[in-house]
Amino acid sequence: MKKIFKSSIGRKLAMALSGLFLIVFLLQHFIINFTSVIDPKIFNAFSHFMGNNPLVQFILQPILIAGVLFHFIMGFVLDWQNRKARPVKYVSFKGSSNSSLVSRNMIISGIVVLSFMALHFYDFWVPEMKYKYIDVLPENPDRYFEELVHKFEDPLRVGIYCISFIFLALHLVHGFASSFKSIGTNNKYAVLIKKISYSYGILIPLGFCFIAVYHYYSTI
Repeated sequence: MKKIFKSSIGRKLAMALSGLFLIVFLLQHFIINFTSVIDPKIFNAFSHFMGNNPLVQFILQPILIAGVLFHFIMGFVLDWQNRKARPVKYVSFKGSSNSSLVSRNMIISGIVVLSFMALHFYDFWVPEMKYKYIDVLPENPDRYFEELVHKFEDPLRVGIYCISFIFLALHLVHGFASSFKSIGTNNKYAVLIKKISYSYGILIPLGFCFIAVYHYYSTI
């Protein structure tokens, strides 16, 4: 296992697998959040289950947090190693003829996404932990929808979320397809995977942005 992580290919593979894991989680997270637009009762039911199921809370949640940290730390490591391998800039750089603007700036979009996730944790995960384990308040299965809507009453917060989702889209559009390439997907699927990565990378962040804007306008 040590030898795998010491090699460049091994690190890229680990990066790709952790990225695909986070993509699956993001889809699940979006589906649950989107129910808040459809029916508050459904959203409350899903949120109550996820927030009080021991398997989710004590096994899946720690795995998710570890996956997020691993993915971003590995991203920084790979970026640093790539820069170290090219200490002198090319005399002539042809830009998009060699690689896309997004692929050349994955570390920037990654930092923005990581900052957004820190805000998201501060907005939702920290209050949830405080509610259950510090204040130890009685569980109310109908509280989740109101808590969600309350966060989106502030137009500044909604704006920050939407900008972050744009950077998330940029990160996903390249990262999705790149992950499959790193795990050795056959080239005959490259066109299909590229289409799926663009669809997922644009539609899911756009959907999250719609949820935030929808709840903002529902409160004014």
